[in-house]
Amino acid sequence: MTNHHDLVIGVDAGGTKTTAWVAGLSSECSSQPLGKGNAGTGNPRSVGFESASHQIETAITAAFTDAQLAPGKVAAICLGVAGAGRSAEQQQLHTWAEKNSLAEKIIVTHDAEPILAAAAPSCVGIALISGTGSFAWGRNEQGKTARVGGWGYLFGDEGSGYAIALAGLRAAAKSVDGRGQSTQLLDAFMDRLQASESSQLIEKVYAGPLSRDEIARMAEVVFTVAAEGDAVANRLLDEAVQELKAIVTALAGKLCLTTDEWTLALTGGVLVRQPQFTQKLTASLCIISNQVSFVTEPVAGAVALAQAAVTG
Repeated sequence: MTNHHDLVIGVDAGGTKTTAWVAGLSSECSSQPLGKGNAGTGNPRSVGFESASHQIETAITAAFTDAQLAPGKVAAICLGVAGAGRSAEQQQLHTWAEKNSLAEKIIVTHDAEPILAAAAPSCVGIALISGTGSFAWGRNEQGKTARVGGWGYLFGDEGSGYAIALAGLRAAAKSVDGRGQSTQLLDAFMDRLQASESSQLIEKVYAGPLSRDEIARMAEVVFTVAAEGDAVANRLLDEAVQELKAIVTALAGKLCLTTDEWTLALTGGVLVRQPQFTQKLTASLCIISNQVSFVTEPVAGAVALAQAAVTG
C-alpha cells in the first residue's frame, strides 16, 4: 500500500451526501485540497453502518482519483459523521478506519465539530446546524463541550427544514378545517404535491410515504409563501427563528460563553439557502455573539482537525 506521510484526509459524512478532501499538512491547505470526492449519505443511523462506511470509502477513493494519486495510508484522517455522536458509533468507525489502514492517526467525531473548526481555528464557539434536522454543539475556552437539540424529528429538530415543513402542513390542514387562519400554504402544498383536492394531501404524504428528507425539502413552500406576504407562513418562520435562538442561547449558557468573543458557525440547508431567514436569526443573536460565520464546506474543518492531529 502507498503511504502518504505528507497528506491528510477530511471527511464530512452527512445525511444527504458524503464529501472527502485530500490535502497537505499546512493549514493553508485546509481550504485548498489536492483532491475532492463525493458519495451518498454517510449517516450510519439513516442507512446502517455497512452502507455508510461504503459511501465514506467511495468518497475517499474519488478524492484520491481527483488528486491523481493512488489511494493509500495518510498521516491523519478526521471523520466527521452525522449520526455518530455516541462513543459506540465512533469506536465502530475508528475500528473500520484502522482495519482499512486509512491513516496513522484517526479522529472520529460528530458532524458539528468540523463546522466549528472550519469557522474558528481556536474551536471556541458554537456550531448551529439547521437542515433536515437541527442541533447545536459548542466548546468554550476551557475545553468543555456540550450540545443542545438533536433529539430527532419525532420530538426535536426545532427550527429545521422538517419542522418548518410540518408546521406548514399543519397550518394548511387547520385552514381547511376552519380551526386556523386562512393561508396560501394550502394551495402551495397542493401544487407542490400535485393534489387536486385538499383531502388528497393525506394520500400524497402518507401513501408513499414521503421520507423525512422529502418532507424537509417542502420547507421551501413555506419560505416561498412567506415571501409573498402570507401572515401564517411568516408567523411560522418567526417561530422557527425563536426556536433556533433558544437552542443557541441555552448552549451559550451551558458553556458560560458570557462575552461576544466567540464564533457562531452556521450551516445546513435552511441557514445557507434562506438568507432572509438567517438574517433574522443573526439579528436576534447579535447580543450573544458578534462573530458569525457561514460554513458552506464543513469538510474543510475536518481537514483542519486532521492537520492539527499531526502538527499540533
